[in-house]
Amino acid sequence: MISFNVPPYVGKEQEYIAEAIAAHKICGDGAFTKKCNKWIEDKTGVSKALLTTACSTALDMAAILTEVGPGDEVILPSFTFVSTANAFVLRGATLVFTDIRPDTQNIDEKLIEDAITDRTKVIVPVHYAGVGCEMDTIMDIAKRHDILVVEDAAQGVMSTYKGRALGSIGDYGCYSFHETKNYSMGEGGALLIKDEGKVDRAEIIREKGTDRSKFLRGVVDKYTWVDMGSSYLPSEMNAAYLYAQLEEADTINNSRLASWNAYYEMLSPLAEEGRIELPVIPEECKHNAHMFYIKTKDIEERSDLASFLKENGILAVFHYVPLHSAPAGSRFGRFHGEDRYTTNTFERLLRLPMFYGLSLDQTEFISDKIKEFYRNR
Repeated sequence: MISFNVPPYVGKEQEYIAEAIAAHKICGDGAFTKKCNKWIEDKTGVSKALLTTACSTALDMAAILTEVGPGDEVILPSFTFVSTANAFVLRGATLVFTDIRPDTQNIDEKLIEDAITDRTKVIVPVHYAGVGCEMDTIMDIAKRHDILVVEDAAQGVMSTYKGRALGSIGDYGCYSFHETKNYSMGEGGALLIKDEGKVDRAEIIREKGTDRSKFLRGVVDKYTWVDMGSSYLPSEMNAAYLYAQLEEADTINNSRLASWNAYYEMLSPLAEEGRIELPVIPEECKHNAHMFYIKTKDIEERSDLASFLKENGILAVFHYVPLHSAPAGSRFGRFHGEDRYTTNTFERLLRLPMFYGLSLDQTEFISDKIKEFYRNR
């Protein structure tokens, strides 16, 4: 069976974990956590990056930092993972879902302004598949309406929009280092902070609402509870695992891009015949090959193709059930405008196996089986 995902592993992970253990510092914010934070800061140019226990908790922290609360509204796409929504639901905000673009599956920037009310406090663009949203337009809208922007860049590590790292353009950015992502620490994420003035409070929130980080730096002689917060700091062993991969980030990125390009080349004839649709990468975006997907004619064809691939030892998956159609979605928010593409995309999109180390032989086999399916259809 060709798995849909294989967590990345480069070889130094165990060595670095052993170093963390030997240093008797495994609870987080040790040498490897600091190295990971600095790597992200250097790569993106943000004022501060803080490793977190997940992208979900990075989003939770961002929601707290925006001071969103009951009576406020947050605009986001319905085609996203539940964590994007949960972070703001937990603060008591109302979700306003909008439709996506049919080319990138990202929030349609042309629909955002119409969804704004006098209660709108945050816009959350989600960079689907590591392909950037139209951030210039979104940031312009946010600036004119005095709205904060939280980028859900869970899938966007190493991707850029007009040369700027995804996650570094809005007020806050959130990365994922889950085992399904390009770079992994098992479970983990990072909060990216643009405004240096917000760093102190972010550190406090991350350390259970205490000023422990200042204490460890010698800024205060004791630490105490000063704000709301929770346990958002990951284990140093997780950070050690991640840092081994960040050191090889370009190698991993190039390998994934090679697989992505191979898929695209081999499946292009089917797209030219109008049998499937392939991913679209806007000219201003540089992507990280987080995923390769195709779009079929309809949900029945998608289901038949997924079953055919599974019968041939290939695991392909689909997502997301549109949040506005889920029980919690209708409870905590509303869909603004017409659902032209969100549900349609959910019904047609199929993700193919994509991971570091996927071989050319495997991509050829998968592509050949997809072609065989359509020859016999």
